[in-house]
Amino acid sequence: MQFIRLNMKILVTGANGQLGYELRPLLDARFTGSVLYTDIEELDLTDAKAVEAYVVNNDITHIVNCAAYTAVDRAEEEKMECTRINCDAVKNIAMAADANGARIIHISTDYVFDGTNHRPYRESDKVNPISQYGTTKRKGETALLALSPEAIIIRTAWLYSSHGHNFLKTMLAKADTASEIKVVADQIGTPTYARDLAAAIVRILQSHQWVPGIYHFTDEGAASWYDFAKAIFRIAGKKNVKVIPIPTEDYPTAAPRPSYSLLDKSRIKATYGVEIPHWEESLADCIAVMK
Repeated sequence: MQFIRLNMKILVTGANGQLGYELRPLLDARFTGSVLYTDIEELDLTDAKAVEAYVVNNDITHIVNCAAYTAVDRAEEEKMECTRINCDAVKNIAMAADANGARIIHISTDYVFDGTNHRPYRESDKVNPISQYGTTKRKGETALLALSPEAIIIRTAWLYSSHGHNFLKTMLAKADTASEIKVVADQIGTPTYARDLAAAIVRILQSHQWVPGIYHFTDEGAASWYDFAKAIFRIAGKKNVKVIPIPTEDYPTAAPRPSYSLLDKSRIKATYGVEIPHWEESLADCIAVMK
C-alpha cells in the first residue's frame, strides 16, 4: 500500500464518454480546480509525444483513462484502429505517467473473459477474450501492467448512463416507435450505472492510499438483457411495449459476446470500502435524471 499525494492534479481522458460525463461533477465537487478533462479534440492519445508533453507540462499526478474503442462489432473490421486506441494509447499513457511519476486508473472490461464461468469472475481468473474488442482490451491491460506495475485497472460491464450511446437509451428510443421488441435472454451480466463506477473511482482517489492491481466493479445483482429491458420499460412507465425473449443465436452479431459476465467485486469492497447499489435501484435513479 502506498499513500496518495495530497497536492493532486488529475487528468481524465475520454472525458466526453458516458463515464467521463459522470465523473466530471463528482471530481469537480471534491477536487475543485485540480482536474483536467480531455477527449480526442484536446489530446490524441495515440500521439506519444503529445501525451507525455501534456502530462509533464500540467504536472499531472493521477490519470483516469476512460478512453476506449468500444464499438464491439465494428472492431472486428477496424482491427488496427481498435488496437491503436485500446492498446497503443494505453502504452503512451503509461510512458507519460512514468515521465512525471503519475498514477493511473485504467478502465477495462468483462470482455477479457470468454463467459463460460458459472460463478462471478474473480480478478485472478484466467482471461480468454473471444472478440477483437476483448483481445485489444486485454492487450492494453498487459501493456499497462508491464510499463506501470503501480497502476489500478478496473474491469466493468454493461455500462449505461443518461449520456452517450448505451442499451438504456436504445431501448427508450425504440419504445417510441415499436410496440414489440425482441431482446436476448441468455446472456447474463449486471447493468451498471456509470455514475456508480464514477463514485467508486472518486472514492479511490479520495482514500489517500494506493493499492495497485486489477479490480472488478459492477452494480449488484444479475440480469439478462431481456430482464434489463423489462425493467427499463417498467420504471420508465412504457406500458405499451411488449418485450419478447430470444436466444443469442436469433440475434447474430459480428463479434461474439460472453454469455456470462458477472464479476466478483469482493476485492474493491474490501480494499476501498466501496458500497455498491443494486442495479434496479441505480436504473431508477438514472431514469429519474433523464425525465
